[in-house]
Amino acid sequence: MTPPTARTWSRRGRTPVIRVRGRSRRRLSVAALVCYKPGERSRLIYRPAPDRRADGRKSFAWTDYRDLISAAHAQLGGPIVLVWDNLNTHLTAGMKKYIATHDWLTVYQLPAYAPQLNPVEGIWSLIRRNLANTAFADPEHLITAVRQELRAIQYRPWLVDSVLAGTGLLLSAA
Repeated sequence: MTPPTARTWSRRGRTPVIRVRGRSRRRLSVAALVCYKPGERSRLIYRPAPDRRADGRKSFAWTDYRDLISAAHAQLGGPIVLVWDNLNTHLTAGMKKYIATHDWLTVYQLPAYAPQLNPVEGIWSLIRRNLANTAFADPEHLITAVRQELRAIQYRPWLVDSVLAGTGLLLSAA
């Protein structure tokens, strides 16, 4: 809920001020997959999870990632090669067992501390840039704004191609 800040223009001597009504510890977790298949447009598949979940968790559990991967498999209709970072929920015993039981899923771990190789970090950068200097009235306003930004990126496959190309992991996005 605390707004990210960015630079802006104003008249000399007049510093622009954005009033924030109050700070909140509320948060929104989003898991996303950037998908590439030769001969098809690149895709962004995501799942948001507000922190007011029934189970009391404030972040994604390995079962949430499992469900996202299963949904991506159903949507993409083919085998998946998953390249992801070393988040602790990606490395749980339950996730390892899930990966081992599905032959359509191949997983490669990124090296530690290598956000420049993770295309989803580029997606978060685009979202932060577009939401900078926005004071959110309530958690629903934040959720709506993030969903709108993610949908806008989904409908612009060249943005997804650009974050994939920025990692250097993709030789050509055509």
